[in-house]
Amino acid sequence: MIEAIRVILVEDHAVVRQGLASLLGAEADLEVVGAVGDGLAAVEMYRQQKPDVVLMDLQMPKLGGVEAIKRIRAEFPGARVIVLTTFDGDEDIYRALQAGARAYLLKGMPVEELVTTIHAVHRGKLHIPGPVAAKLAERVSGQELTARELSVLERIVAGRANKEISSDLFISEATVKTHINSLLGKLGVADRTHAATVAIQRGLVSHR
Repeated sequence: MIEAIRVILVEDHAVVRQGLASLLGAEADLEVVGAVGDGLAAVEMYRQQKPDVVLMDLQMPKLGGVEAIKRIRAEFPGARVIVLTTFDGDEDIYRALQAGARAYLLKGMPVEELVTTIHAVHRGKLHIPGPVAAKLAERVSGQELTARELSVLERIVAGRANKEISSDLFISEATVKTHINSLLGKLGVADRTHAATVAIQRGLVSHR
């Protein structure tokens, strides 16, 4: 008899979590051994169960998915994590894979693809679907924003004026303008509004 692949689900929406547990539980060679709703609980559950594969959402209370992956892999370097999320921004993908995720799936994909990915990751493979790989390539080929530019961008997204940004970051308004011009160029946009839109789409700035 083939031993079932032991899976933990990490998803903050209870309905989605229960749905996934039912779908995967119906597979003869998969066994859901735990299901939790935040990153902190995920780390604890991993310690208890030491599963074969983890399905991890990204944006969750208490501890986000990327940080949870980092903590799990710090203790268990061989941990195999699949990100399952609605977020397809290139920065989200980059951070998750940098943290050690073995696959990155978007919610809404067929159940067959999810099951196939769980098997592939369990065998030690990486699985990055075409559209996700294209976003990642976009991120890698783009110019990196500096920490200061990201701080300015976060405040642009929050709707703060140059004067307020200057006050927040203890820099002159002229310096704020320099940073804005630089980040507009790196993002390939013409104005602040477009910069804010791109920042949210790409996952550079979290916006709830």
